[in-house]
Amino acid sequence: MNLILFDNPTIRQNLLPFTFTRPVAEIRVGILTLTEKWEKYLGAKPSFATENYLSKKFPLNHQTDNIWINGGVCPNADLVAAIKQLNVGDAIAHNSMIVAVRTPDDEVPEVITGVIKEFSNPITIIDQVWKIYQHNGAQIREDFTLITKGRKSAGIQDSFTRAYNPGQIFLEEGVQVRAAILNAENGPIYLGKNSFVHEGAIIRGPFALCEESHVNMGAKVRGDTTVGPFSKIGGEVSNSVIFGYSNKSHDGFLGNSVIGEWCNVGADTNTSNLKNNYENIKLWNYGKGGFKDTGLIFCGLMFGDHSKCGINTMFNSGTVVGVSASIFGDGYPRNFIPSFAWGGAAGFTTFQLNKAIDTASKAMARRKLELSAEDLEILRTVYNESATFRAWEKK
Repeated sequence: MNLILFDNPTIRQNLLPFTFTRPVAEIRVGILTLTEKWEKYLGAKPSFATENYLSKKFPLNHQTDNIWINGGVCPNADLVAAIKQLNVGDAIAHNSMIVAVRTPDDEVPEVITGVIKEFSNPITIIDQVWKIYQHNGAQIREDFTLITKGRKSAGIQDSFTRAYNPGQIFLEEGVQVRAAILNAENGPIYLGKNSFVHEGAIIRGPFALCEESHVNMGAKVRGDTTVGPFSKIGGEVSNSVIFGYSNKSHDGFLGNSVIGEWCNVGADTNTSNLKNNYENIKLWNYGKGGFKDTGLIFCGLMFGDHSKCGINTMFNSGTVVGVSASIFGDGYPRNFIPSFAWGGAAGFTTFQLNKAIDTASKAMARRKLELSAEDLEILRTVYNESATFRAWEKK
């Protein structure tokens, strides 16, 4: 089986700024990315049909018999069984949207030549940025079962740590826990390889801490939260997803939010996730070119890759920050901050590309990684494509 995960153009637009720097399927929701979920379910390493400027880092492997799957769809056992039964030319649709198609074509065909099978069972589709955190708790539960089935936890060795419902707590090899409270009564807790829960941390499931990541001393973590690999969290975090290689190390509140990769959230930064009048929160939508009603009263911060904010930054509910933005100063900055913005409530200038690249290179070097030629080209493209949103450049 040759597995290809394709970007639905509408879904990709709705998932910006996170899909500026990755295909749709590389978004993390639950413990795993969507890519990793499909790989585990189907036992095949996927390739990607995505934007041209992303294709060097995320290449397409096309063969004579391909299973193309919508990258925004979360797999489940029923859907996987249906996909395995597809004949060449057949497709699966859900509410008139193509979910999967088996074809020798080098792209998803506009006209399906075979049978289109309507999949009527429920499926989870990550087609809006807020659905990343909205579905995160359920996806942690799904991934927990998928990852831990038939395996034995390394167990908690620290006698000063208190565990509630320990049967729903799974520790990979090398995990360290010190004098913490782990409460899995409302959902599972997964601690990835070589992760560390420091003294005094209080964690409520569903919760996922991925490889090499840390929950700092005294942190308070509410359920439905994921901390991706090589990241750190501190303070209070609720129903949020951190993709990886990012830090929110200090005090301050982060709720109903999504943080990309290579981000840093300054000490005592706080995100509002509820309006004072309890009205629905609107988020900037790149496809619409304006604000879109989420239908939710809880929504915090959407923070694109490589973005940073200074100490004591205050974000209004429903704030969207693009790629490689640097935010600082007092007051509340605007609710939509374009990529490569530099400033805050007092106004913005442009974070020049060479300086942004230098910052990204230094951040990655701290983790003994290099900014690759592919990553450099992605940042250049995003810089150019996002110029239209930097209104101050037109003055």
